[in-house]
Amino acid sequence: MKPELLAPAGDLQKLKVAVLYGADAVYLGGRHFSLRAGAGNFSEKELFEGVRYAHENGARVYVAVNIYARNEDLALLPDYLEMICAAGVDGIIVSDPGVVDLARRLYPGLPVHLSTQANTTNWATARFWEEQGVSRLILARELSLEEIKEIRKKVTAELEIFVHGAMCISYSGRCLLSNYLAGRDANRGDCAQSCRWRYALVEEKRPGEYLPIEEDSRGSYILGARDLCLVEHIPELVKAGINSLKIEGRMKSVNYVGGIVKVYRQALDAYIKEPENYHPDPAWLEEIGKVSHRRYTTGFLFGAPGVSGQHYEGEIYTSTHTFIGLVKGYDEKTGMALVEQRNYFAVGDEVEVLVPRGKNIKQKITALYDEEGNSIKAAPHPQQKVWTPFERPVSAYSILRKINQ
Repeated sequence: MKPELLAPAGDLQKLKVAVLYGADAVYLGGRHFSLRAGAGNFSEKELFEGVRYAHENGARVYVAVNIYARNEDLALLPDYLEMICAAGVDGIIVSDPGVVDLARRLYPGLPVHLSTQANTTNWATARFWEEQGVSRLILARELSLEEIKEIRKKVTAELEIFVHGAMCISYSGRCLLSNYLAGRDANRGDCAQSCRWRYALVEEKRPGEYLPIEEDSRGSYILGARDLCLVEHIPELVKAGINSLKIEGRMKSVNYVGGIVKVYRQALDAYIKEPENYHPDPAWLEEIGKVSHRRYTTGFLFGAPGVSGQHYEGEIYTSTHTFIGLVKGYDEKTGMALVEQRNYFAVGDEVEVLVPRGKNIKQKITALYDEEGNSIKAAPHPQQKVWTPFERPVSAYSILRKINQ
């Protein structure tokens, strides 16, 4: 069995990048009922376009409808589900039992995937949801590989797990910290990421005297987990019978989406092609290190991570490269690419180009021109579009990066 590679699509551009770089499916949120209010998310028009683009390129689309609904939400859900079905999506991701029931009754042909937010941690719960008509279970992140295998033996529903990206310190993401401190409900899509803030201790008889919980010069990260990375454990995941390997990151950049999806695509394909001769390629870890990330961990896959799942050495975020531009088009007559700037770059810079298929390209920026054709020395303005010569043709959505000094 070849598992599905499932990628985040925070907006329409990220959806296209995910599909081009090798995702079998994408998950996204509309403007309502999704647990990532801070992502770009999709209007009705964008959803129809995104589904059409994905299907034309052989990929599936799942829409997150995974808030814990209040009474007022239920009145709006039927029309929203009708729109989703009209768009032709391949399934919805749901947490709330009431929403599961509503979707199953109103649209019995629409596949329902149970969100990790629902905390499925055992085979009896998995079997219960299967009996309710749920076709896929996105398992709790706290499960070990052995626990996943046991669930696989007891249910026929598809199983999905997260394999890469940020992990919430609260139980499968069921967090109240943001609501308490910022009035923003994480369980209704508006998390303020309070676990990433700096904290200190105060002893009750010493009011105003703050004792920092220091782990490095930037403050405390005692509430922040390391990022998950299971790319070296593809064989174990396939053998366990997992149907979908999910990458976290609807709020991450196109650089993150393209780079991470490409690596997992290569790793998964390499194992499926020659399982007996499979060895993780060191280049995959090198590539994954080029995007901004927290230190990596295998999470709970091989048992509770303990201190190693939270402790950081040095800075909390690390990356070897900076995302500087996204290719928007290529002119074969002039041999120049139109690049949308994301971070400062200039003539003379050595850059690496991440392409959807094949090996990365390395070259020097030899010249830059603005959209009117004027020669310029640098691209200093965010999202400024510039033309630059390329040594070979390059496709749209290729990603330019510069090595960090």
